[in-house]
Amino acid sequence: MELFTDRPGDEGLAGRQRALALIALMTSTTMAVFDGAMVNIALPQIARVLHVSAGEAVWVANGYLLSAAMTLAIFAALAARMGFRTLFASGLLLFTLASLGCALSSSLSALVIMRVLQGIGGAATLSIAPAILRSIFPTRLLGRILGINALLIATSTAIAPVIGGALLSALGWQWLFAINIPLGAIALVFALRVIPGKTVSVSGPFDVQGALFSALMLGAAIMASTAISYTSTACAVVAVASGLAFVRRQRRAPQPLLPLGLFASPRFSLAALTSLASFISQGVTFVALPFLFQNVYGYSAFTSALLFTAWPVGIILVAPHAGRLADRYAPAKIATAGLLLFAIGLLLLALLPQNAAAWDISLRGLICGMGFGCFQSPNNREMLASASREHSGYASGVLAIVRTFGQCLGAALVGVMLALCAPTGAIVQEALAIRLGLWLAMIATLLAIAFSLSRLRQLPNQAVR
Repeated sequence: MELFTDRPGDEGLAGRQRALALIALMTSTTMAVFDGAMVNIALPQIARVLHVSAGEAVWVANGYLLSAAMTLAIFAALAARMGFRTLFASGLLLFTLASLGCALSSSLSALVIMRVLQGIGGAATLSIAPAILRSIFPTRLLGRILGINALLIATSTAIAPVIGGALLSALGWQWLFAINIPLGAIALVFALRVIPGKTVSVSGPFDVQGALFSALMLGAAIMASTAISYTSTACAVVAVASGLAFVRRQRRAPQPLLPLGLFASPRFSLAALTSLASFISQGVTFVALPFLFQNVYGYSAFTSALLFTAWPVGIILVAPHAGRLADRYAPAKIATAGLLLFAIGLLLLALLPQNAAAWDISLRGLICGMGFGCFQSPNNREMLASASREHSGYASGVLAIVRTFGQCLGAALVGVMLALCAPTGAIVQEALAIRLGLWLAMIATLLAIAFSLSRLRQLPNQAVR
């Protein structure tokens, strides 16, 4: 297989070592995707079992995303000090232990606390996973391996809701977290054996001030989006103030948490903004659709999971080809075409009739998945290839930050819609809230298209390979 065939001048690991390291990454990625996909499907049942509102149950998803978003930049910087293997294995261990805590939780507060710990562990692995791929594979294969990674995520996303629906129907939501324990143990063994270490490239004091400002900025920004009140206004002010303080600190720090020179490339910056807007859209949709399927249309958790599979199937059909094309042609053009198709699919979902048939829902979800699959791996390739290999850990961190922050912001917006439009939990009110959420997802995608079109006018970036 070409992915594991060596050529003269190839960077990264030798072919056999590449294969073993990829297995370790794929195992941990599958575990993380299973967790996220199954939890979204379970939110309505968790709300009923724990006797909380739908808006409160959203924090089971939000708690994970919030803590991950707040710590991603910190872990991306720590990778240059700890090395890839140590940080990755530590994150896996925390994630696995927190999964056990989730399975044993008997209240919403306990469950959210465990999800916060899961998010911290997940951030340690998510922040450096793309950088590990960059270090393992030569640049000539970067788009292709990112396409395969997107294929793995999509396949796991397609399978996870079905497994999750079966577990929900037969055993209960606790088993959605318990399934992570054996997967986490397997992933940890592989990580310790085959994930390559990285020579420590940064010495000197850690940028503690920058770490605090970045966590405060991201956390306050997400909190500001969770409600319309005086509290959210105060959070927005804190987010802006801490963001300005973070930028000022990064310009002056001898060893900055996140080198701002990364953003000197317009193509890198625009790719990051495009990714942020698109994941806000995906975050809204992935949280809103389970409520639409189960609470509005009346489908069971298992049937709802089956309806969800059309989206990742669309990604499976397109992502590997999009990644391969991105190694030969301008990634920005391919990504923009995918966003246009994604927008069409979201428009079709927002216009779903009152009594939509299962095949109709699936077809619209399939179009969304095909569009997102065409967009994601080319856009990720452009972000990673626009940074030098020495800065690949930081670029990987930015990629993980915009993805996680976007998903969290999207999930929070659904919570706002449910709290404002469906305070009593009436089905008619929930239907209105979900429709509004889908239109917000459409607006976010149009913003992503605007960012993506802007970078087409930029000269090709001559990144350091």
